[in-house]
Amino acid sequence: MSQLSLDRRGFSRAALASLAVSLAAPALARPKAAVKARNIVLVHGLFADGSCWSEVIPLLQDRGLNVTAVQNPLTTLPDAVAEATRVLNRQDGPTVLVGHSFSGMIVTEAGMHPNVSSLVYVAARAPDAGEDYAALAAKYPTPPATAGIVYDGDEGRLGEAAFLRDFAGDLPLRKARALFAVQQPFHKPLLTGRTTQAAWRSKPSWYAVSTEDRTINPDLERFMAKRMGATTIELKSSHVSMLSHPHEIAHLILEAAGQV
Repeated sequence: MSQLSLDRRGFSRAALASLAVSLAAPALARPKAAVKARNIVLVHGLFADGSCWSEVIPLLQDRGLNVTAVQNPLTTLPDAVAEATRVLNRQDGPTVLVGHSFSGMIVTEAGMHPNVSSLVYVAARAPDAGEDYAALAAKYPTPPATAGIVYDGDEGRLGEAAFLRDFAGDLPLRKARALFAVQQPFHKPLLTGRTTQAAWRSKPSWYAVSTEDRTINPDLERFMAKRMGATTIELKSSHVSMLSHPHEIAHLILEAAGQV
């Protein structure tokens, strides 16, 4: 067999291998570098309110950034997206949209807003467009916090024992109990919503994985971060890393804002 035939055969194998890799990878077309932004919009998830960002906000304001924490109504996904959109409409230029926990759904949907320049997920859900998040999560072991959810009719909350142990387990007890006191109930219809678009497919994204998370499985967080091609950090943290590791979360947000 001639050397030319071997070269052609080798080239064909390499081309097929390259094609297989390209087909396996997500179809992302977002820029690699962060756009410089001075606006930060923070969104909270279940079992919390906007005060869960209280440790991060001053760190960002100290850098001269304009910061707004959305009060998520926790009623339905469309309601939550509409509230975040109203805040995004008020921003005067490039904006980093940051979501914790459930509000990753909001970031994924509302992140298509023209003011949003980049996305940050903090131990957050990151579904694809139309994806059944519950079915995705079911592929991983159920996190302990799930068993601690208690319902009062249409409203759901995390019981105190589960909140202190499985949601905010690495916070000082006094701080964790104060956080429990401001917990806002969520409505059951909120959990049935599905995103219609995935902003992470077109916008640069960052992700903070909580390795000690007992509310969302850490391996699920790693999967979602890898799938979106996010710049990823891992923190030895409970679910509320923005409270137990505020400097690291603030730094990640500054990176997404092109300020580092």
